[in-house]
Amino acid sequence: MTAVTPARDSASRYRIEPTVLQALRSPRLLTREVLAGLVVALALIPEAIAFSIIAGVDPRVGLFSSFVMAVAISFLGGRPAMITAATGAIALVVAPVAREYGLDYLIATVLLGGLIQIVLAVLGVAKLMRFIPRSVMVGFVNALAILIFTSQFPQLIGVPWLVYPLVAAGLLVMFVMPRITKVVPAPLIAIVLVTAAVVVMGIAVPNVGDQGELPDSLPALFIPDVPLTFETLGIIAPYALAVAVVGLLESLMTAKLVDDITDTHSRKTREAWGQGAANILSGAFGGMGGCAMIGQTMINVKASGARTRISTFLAGVFLLILVVALGGVVAIIPMAALVAVMIVVSIATFDWHSIRPATLKRMPKSETMVMLATVVVTVWTHNLAIGVAVGVLAAMVLFARRVAHFVTVTRTLPEGEAVPTAYYTVDGELFFASSNDLTTQFEYADDPDRVVIDMSRSHVWDASTVAALDAIVNKYEHHGKRVVIGGMNEATVAFHGRLTGNLGAGH
Repeated sequence: MTAVTPARDSASRYRIEPTVLQALRSPRLLTREVLAGLVVALALIPEAIAFSIIAGVDPRVGLFSSFVMAVAISFLGGRPAMITAATGAIALVVAPVAREYGLDYLIATVLLGGLIQIVLAVLGVAKLMRFIPRSVMVGFVNALAILIFTSQFPQLIGVPWLVYPLVAAGLLVMFVMPRITKVVPAPLIAIVLVTAAVVVMGIAVPNVGDQGELPDSLPALFIPDVPLTFETLGIIAPYALAVAVVGLLESLMTAKLVDDITDTHSRKTREAWGQGAANILSGAFGGMGGCAMIGQTMINVKASGARTRISTFLAGVFLLILVVALGGVVAIIPMAALVAVMIVVSIATFDWHSIRPATLKRMPKSETMVMLATVVVTVWTHNLAIGVAVGVLAAMVLFARRVAHFVTVTRTLPEGEAVPTAYYTVDGELFFASSNDLTTQFEYADDPDRVVIDMSRSHVWDASTVAALDAIVNKYEHHGKRVVIGGMNEATVAFHGRLTGNLGAGH
């Protein structure tokens, strides 16, 4: 006899272990979370500075934004262990505002963007994630891996030759150390060893201090000095909407990726409004806004093994301590060490199984095309939102094209009936793509005076199909013949009854 296991209730479905309390009670788990937060904080510093430069603002703006958002999302977010901070995607969106209107307008844009994210969360936009196909997710992951890798090129081109052996040494440490011990995250060991080698040997290579001036004070409340007029709203609204959409898309995609890696479920709606609240707090303290960071999240979850909100919270706290109190020490960390960490992250992020010859041979060509389209567009535009949108659109078109061929119309002419009748059986799902050629499947001139169309094995999904059925009826009536449409299920009867005869001539 087969045992039936009841489905998990909502609370247990979203319960992610280890919890914060479990980690606090376990020295081993707590050590892992603390060290993971430290590694992420070290990796965040050059990234935040670089993104500040992209946005055209002082490095303090990106660093403070990363601190505020990491700490805020550790309490408000729906995906434990995911890292949120200043990102390149958001920096690219707000850069024109900072360049043309100044910092105050940029902060106002971030504040409005956060508010829009909260509104979108209330409207349930997070639920739309279910419509993103797996092939788009794979393309998203692979594109991110490529972008993480290529973003290291500026630190590898036109630099002293000693950078290359230092990067190689860092890579070697990160590949070997996990085989020896996993108590201390391999990226942290690599950063410490490479930094020690540079200091002891007096090697002159680019370091974190060369990326920009580190702040020496705590963030303070910042109220943007902009006129509260419709003109101001007209300036910042388009950019704020872009901040909201790009930020939510990247954050929710990253949350889904972490769900897959950890085999757990996160609260996407909570994550959506948490991102909005974090952006509002970021703007309130003079930050440039941001969203989930795939690279740092992979460092935290994959490379360091973190699983709770503790690591996210400490990443923000350590970031502030490092840049404010220990700025002099952090400044001497060679960029080569951080480049090595990001290269390992890119390798770990890429879905190598997706490009194996055996996988490509088994996978439908349409799935591979969607994955490649997502990768190419994302890498080409450096915009995850555009890449995912193109991937979803390609998936929709290819799916509709494939399903359109699954509809069949069968015609029978029984002999010996008192009233000669042509019987048609429509089999399949009817929507705009599959019903487009429906009107061509009937013999209007050759059929007898009575025609019966059996819809019991089909379902009407949209107005295009209702219009096609109206056109069929009209064509038969034009030939002086009577049509009976029967066998519709309850939903189709209601939908068809509401629209039939109200969609135009139908000829």
